[in-house]
Amino acid sequence: MSWDFSTEPEFQKKLDWMGEFVREEIWPLETLGLDWDQLRKAIAPLQQEVKDQNLWAAHLDQELGGQGYGQVKLGLMHEILGSSTLGPLVFGCQAPDSGNCEILAAVGTDVQKKKWLDPLLSGEYYSAFALTELDNAGADPTNLTTTAVADGDDWILNGHKWFISNASTSDFIIVVAVTDPGAERHRRTSQFIVPIGTPGLVVVRDIASMENTAPRPNTYGSHCEVTLENVRVDADALLGNVGDGFLIAQKRLGPGRIHHCMRWIGQSQRAFDMLCERATYRFAQGSVLGEKQTIRNWIADSAAEIQALKLMTLHAAWVIDEEGTAKARKDIALIKFYGGKVLHDVIDRAIQIHGSLGFSSDLPLESMYRAARAARLYDGPDEVHRDSVAKAYLKAYSPPPNNVPTQHIPTRRAAAQERFADLLAEIA
Repeated sequence: MSWDFSTEPEFQKKLDWMGEFVREEIWPLETLGLDWDQLRKAIAPLQQEVKDQNLWAAHLDQELGGQGYGQVKLGLMHEILGSSTLGPLVFGCQAPDSGNCEILAAVGTDVQKKKWLDPLLSGEYYSAFALTELDNAGADPTNLTTTAVADGDDWILNGHKWFISNASTSDFIIVVAVTDPGAERHRRTSQFIVPIGTPGLVVVRDIASMENTAPRPNTYGSHCEVTLENVRVDADALLGNVGDGFLIAQKRLGPGRIHHCMRWIGQSQRAFDMLCERATYRFAQGSVLGEKQTIRNWIADSAAEIQALKLMTLHAAWVIDEEGTAKARKDIALIKFYGGKVLHDVIDRAIQIHGSLGFSSDLPLESMYRAARAARLYDGPDEVHRDSVAKAYLKAYSPPPNNVPTQHIPTRRAAAQERFADLLAEIA
């Protein structure tokens, strides 16, 4: 058995380049409030630099234009990229496009790959993934009501989707719809590619939220309400086989949660840096804040939580690389709910130490805090992941004989006295 926490020197050079590039070139763009068209123009030369470094779309296999790095290396990359909401976009691995690329690569036909995957990989196209519905719990996608009904060689889609990320800036949407209401729960749905502009597909609005209380039209990072009314698509729109919708969705969720958590670590580290910096110069009640026990406790707790989350997440990534996503389900669920808490708590402490400045929009902390609240909801709420983790652990346990606890000392003492009777007699 061998244990190794090191990073290969050549890959570490790439990580070092990424860290400086994100801080020097991407962080400044956050302050400009660019709309989608302006942002695409601004990041185009940066994306070319990333491509020149052979770091573009690194989440995909080499034959698809990626680097085939595996989840551990991708995790280390996303820790750096996650410090900015624009980081993944500049590196061609932003959600939901990264997950949609994985779907198209895994189950897309040659025609679908040429028409949708290739321009998505190049950064020419952007996409959305329409699963969530307003009147159905997102944690249970088997209850979807959006339908797709066969009409000759075509499909007719009807439904109402909700909180569809980037729908207002996408070129196409992958829609999950019920194709067989009478099938077994996990075989009821299928997935379809629906181009923006298809008659009957309407992006109703960018939904105002805690994260963005006054969304501007045509702005990256939107969460949209989408309706489908008699939307007709041809047979080439179907992804995979009829009834594979749930199975296909699982292909994007496991690795996607690894990337989410590593990005949260990047956000947490950025907040941690602001927390520590503030402690060095803010003077109150006779000394700087860094000399106060409470502040030192915040720093120590934050450092421990970030380190724990990083190790947990990289371990989950390692399990995926070594044994596949199915073997990592428990580990992925653990980091999903634990990571959201760490992200919230570290940012909250950073806001607290900055007082009114942290509460204001003069620092990125307040927007980071609002965005962090969603971490406990998307890709399944914390409660669902906690429940799945508990059920997974409980499978390894069973009731003891006669319901007497296994560690019951009187029972164990009697067994030990019988087992060691000769020794006890000799000692006596």
